[in-house]
Formats: sequence, structure tokens, C-alpha cells
Amino acid sequence: MPRGRRSGGEAGRQLAGLARHRAGPGRPWVRRRCGPGGRRGGTEPAEAEGDEREEDHGPVMRRGLPTAHARTPFATNLRQPPHPRGEWWPAARCQTVGDDGTVPDPTETPSIAEVHARLTAPGQPFEIDTTEIRGVPTRVWKHAAASLPGLLDRSRGFGDLDFLVYEGEHWSFERHFRAAAQVAAALHDRYGVRPGDRVAVAMRNLPEWSVAFWGAAAAGAVVVPLNAWWTGPELAYGLRDSGPTVVVVDGPRLERLEPELAGLPDLHVVLARDPGPGPDGTASRFEELLEGHPDDLELPPVDLGPEDEATIFYTSGTTGPPKGVLGTHRNICTNLMSLGFVTVRGALRSQRAGADGSSPSARNVYLLSVPFFHATGCHSVLVANLAAGNQLVLMRRWDAGRALELIEQERVTTFGGVPAMVWQVLEHADFERRDLSSLRTVAYGGAPAAPELVRAIEQRFPGRTPSNGYGLTETSSVTTMNAGADYVAHPDSVGVPVPVCDIQVVDEQGRPLPVGGVGELWIRGPNVVKGYWNKPEETAASFTDGWLHSGDLARIDEEGFVYIVDRAKDLVIRGGENISSVEVEAALFEHPAVTDAAVLGLPHPVLGEEVGAVVHTAPGTAVTEDELREHVAARLAAFKVPVRIWFSEEPLPRNPAGKILKRDLKQSLVDRGA
Repeated sequence: MPRGRRSGGEAGRQLAGLARHRAGPGRPWVRRRCGPGGRRGGTEPAEAEGDEREEDHGPVMRRGLPTAHARTPFATNLRQPPHPRGEWWPAARCQTVGDDGTVPDPTETPSIAEVHARLTAPGQPFEIDTTEIRGVPTRVWKHAAASLPGLLDRSRGFGDLDFLVYEGEHWSFERHFRAAAQVAAALHDRYGVRPGDRVAVAMRNLPEWSVAFWGAAAAGAVVVPLNAWWTGPELAYGLRDSGPTVVVVDGPRLERLEPELAGLPDLHVVLARDPGPGPDGTASRFEELLEGHPDDLELPPVDLGPEDEATIFYTSGTTGPPKGVLGTHRNICTNLMSLGFVTVRGALRSQRAGADGSSPSARNVYLLSVPFFHATGCHSVLVANLAAGNQLVLMRRWDAGRALELIEQERVTTFGGVPAMVWQVLEHADFERRDLSSLRTVAYGGAPAAPELVRAIEQRFPGRTPSNGYGLTETSSVTTMNAGADYVAHPDSVGVPVPVCDIQVVDEQGRPLPVGGVGELWIRGPNVVKGYWNKPEETAASFTDGWLHSGDLARIDEEGFVYIVDRAKDLVIRGGENISSVEVEAALFEHPAVTDAAVLGLPHPVLGEEVGAVVHTAPGTAVTEDELREHVAARLAAFKVPVRIWFSEEPLPRNPAGKILKRDLKQSLVDRGA
């Protein structure tokens, strides 16, 4: 059997049983005592139908698991694998017991270091090993799956349970597996896709997005999720840069791409879910990929290992167009294990403080509010739900009222997104009249979250578990997590790192700073990606001996809690979506009247920041704010267009090196009351 399939299946069984803390030979820390009946376990709407703006999926989180990771379905409900007789392991009825046979005092809270040592001990599901990754000795999860196809293969065991729910459609795990296997076979047989070839996906959050992703991964392809909010030229850039053999699109994306397709003559286009009369030769139908295959079709016998390339996610850079972040199967499968770990860690910490730390016995139902084309939506929601056998409820576009309706209708147990989304739900007029009793967890991140949000959640959702965390596309989502009692105690922190991650705060010369010092946060671990696709210089600038330079300024306290202080990179984060100031400034410079421009992040009570700009124009020229906004909108996606543009009669202030002093500009706007 191929390496990826074999190890993936075994690791999948390990993953689904992570919460068991099994006892037995070689497991020195815990035994399990079972209760009666138990066993010992081994936000703007689209203007018209099909017209989609950036609000279609709501504000997005890019900084990793700052959000849903905290308690994704996988994280909140680590379900047990099916028993050979078809039963489920009743883990929720079991207690952790010490080696001396005593039950730990529930009033004593173990330290984070104690919890880490216990959970990662030899023989435990979260046991840690060391391996060399790109020449650097690295701690890894010993029982992590080797590749994505192994996870997909195992998901078939969940059978007729609902996996995806979208606008009244219900996709079972079996249906999803068969469709993904059919897509994998079609990509291999019809389009000649082989391991290492790229397959792009550009569409809104649809069931077909998941099928295309898993089908391409099962064929051994490197999956390239493209930002569904991009304009036609931006989509074409991503396709030219990544060089896919096939792109799977929906109707709105095809409409944007059609003027660009002449410049992509070797690209095969597959159109999914389009109510129109059908392609005119430009594209093939997605349904055609599902035809002509036997019902018992298995996944292609591809041979994939942990360090094989799996995905290219595009992220806004500070020096030019978006960069393709090249991730591996190990990166994604590491994130899956990390999600499980932070959940068990939080449960143990809260349980000893008097909370109920047992895993819920019911299946988790997760309301997806962020796009699949971001690492959080893909790695920490899509992959995690599939691995755990949970249900994922999709939204056509983000709307707080619709979210409340779906929580009630589908008995959602976990929802979140960026903090803006949580605030919108809490403050919505329908909040009081909806039955939200099924909710167990509210998870968010991707943008700064005020401590007031924790208090608001506890007031509106008493007893629910809030969580927040930190990560980036370059860390495959999770790096740190702050949940439960720890979050209540440290509401302004993004938590402590998972045990396989090293973090340090360094000065401008890359020298580590003492505890409490503020500097750039560097991250190292098996979740850190290979680098940037076809960009060796950018890769060399951002990665040093396995360390990722995050571009965020942070401090770390004596307990290891991380606090994000500021950004070192020139980015605006609008609702969790990173926007390159340089990219917007370049668009402004293309206008003949603009001689200088500076893009700033403007505070916003819901989105965190919006895009603003200050421009200096050439003498004798005349241009209005609306004209400049229209100029930028013709070149960039709508969420990148400045909401406010100021005109400066004087040249913009610069330091001796020629860099615009943006903090001075911001202060001058404040002083003027602008």
C-alpha cells in the first residue's frame, strides 16, 4: 500500500482517539477509569445574484488560528473512532487517574508545563519525536498523519453521517468521499495530473470547493486555493504564478477570468455549480468529472510523504504582489494534531479549576464563517472537521442574522470567525429570539480582540468556552492558543505555543531579547512552511535556519504567554484580511495626478482597520477622492480600495532613508481631527 495511504490511516485512528489518554504498557502517566456502562478504551450584501463582494464570506482571518482554531470542531470534540462492532468509544464517561490509582484533586490546576509534559510523554497520543526538516532538527508529533489522502480515506468510515450542509443540501461523508475519489481519478486520467502538478480552486464556499480540494490532494497535486474576492487580473496573476494544469471555478470567478484566459492557453477550466446554459467551450462541467466511475472507486495509489508539497496559499506581501506560501503535508497534519492538543490542554487546565473538561459525547456542528481559501478555513476547519467526523455548515455569504438562524436550525455547537463577526452576532437584533442553547464554543482570531469581547461572551453565553490564538499562513494556522480559564486570566494574550513550536522575540539584529522585551516574533516548528513559491529572495529574507520572521512585534511573559504588540510589516488588516500597503500605493501611483502616496490603517470598531490613504498631487492637476477610489477599484479587489483619501499640499514626510513616516502622518490626521 502506498506510504501516504498506509500511515495516514493509522495516524487517522490515532487522531480520532486523541482524547482518550489511553493506559497500558508504555503509557506511564494515566490510566482510565470508566463510569457505569463504560469500557476501557485502548457584511455588505451582494448587489445582485452572482455579484460578489468581499463581504460574501465576511471578514477573514489570515493570522492563523487566531480564531476558529482555538476550538474547531476537531478541537472541541475529539470523537472516538468506530468500534469494530460499530459502536463509539464512550470517552466522555471516563476519568483520568494517576499512577497510584487516585483521582487528581479537581481544585488543583496543573501548570502549563506539567500538562505539556504529561500529554507528550512516551506512549501518549501527543508523544513528540525529533526529525530533521530541511537540515534543522525539529520536534514533531510522533503520531501525526503522513499526508492528506490518508485522512480522506479514513473519513469514509463516517458513512452516512452529514459532513457538509449548504443551503438545504446535505452531503454525507460517503458521498463526499466518492465525489473526491471521482475527481481524483478524472484529474489523473483526463487531465494527466501527476504528483507535484498544481490544481487551482477559485470559488465561494461551496461543497464543490471541498470536493475539488480533497480530490486534487488525493491525486497527489499541489492544491492552489485562490482568493475568491480577487479581480480578474488578480486571479490571472495567481494562475500564471502557480502554473496549474486545471482550475476549478464557479460562475462569478469564470466571468472575471474570461478576459484573461487568452493569456493562459494551457490551462484547463472546470466550471462548478453554474445555473446558466453551460460552457461555450471555455470550460468543462464539474459534473463531467464525476461520471463514468465505478461505485467502489478507491483513491489513486499515489506515494506521498510528510515533506511532499501540498498547498500554495497566496498572502499579501509588503513589497509587491501576493506571494504563494508553499506548504507540505506535514505542515497541515501538524496543525491537525496541534488543534487536538490545545483542546485537551485547555480541558485539563479548566477541569482542574472545576470546569467540565470531558469531551462532549455528541457530534460537533461547526458554522463556517470564513473562506476556505485561507489557512484557517482550510486547515483548521475543513481538514479538522473531516478528520473528526463532524458536521460543517456553510454560508453563501456572511450575514449575522443568517448565522443566528443557522445556529438554531442546525443545532450548531461552535461558531466564530474574526472578532468583528462575533460582535455582529452578539449585537444583532435577533440574538434574544433565537434558540442558541446548542452552542458550546465561541472561537475567534485573525485580528486584535478587545478584552471586552471576553466579558461580552461570558455575559451572553454563560458557561461557553471562549478562545483566541495566533498563527499565519506561513505557520499553517496554529502556533499559539489561549482558551478557557487561561483566556479569562490573560484576555489580552494569544496564548502559549504548542509544544512542537519554538518561539523567540528578537531585536533588529536577530538577537533574542529577555523576558518581557518587545521585538519581532520568530517561530520555528513542523508547521512552518517551506517558503514562497518561486521566490527565493523573499524566502531567504523571511526564513533563517528554520525560523520564520513573523513581521509582528510581540513580548513573552514569564509563563510563556505571547502578547502581540504591533506589526513590523507594512500591512493593513481589515477584518482579518491582510492588505499590502505597497500594492494599494502602487495602484494610486498609476494615476497621472498622484506624485506620492501613503496607505494607512484606519481604526474601525467592527473590522479592526480599514484602508485609508494620503496623497500628494502634481502641480496643476485636479482629481477628486471619488475618482481616485474608482481608479483603485478598477485595479484591485473591493476590500483593498481606500474608504478615505486625504490630499496633502506638502510632500509627505520622510526619514533620511527616504521612508515615509506613516506614524507622523497618522498623528497629523488625529491633530487635525480628520
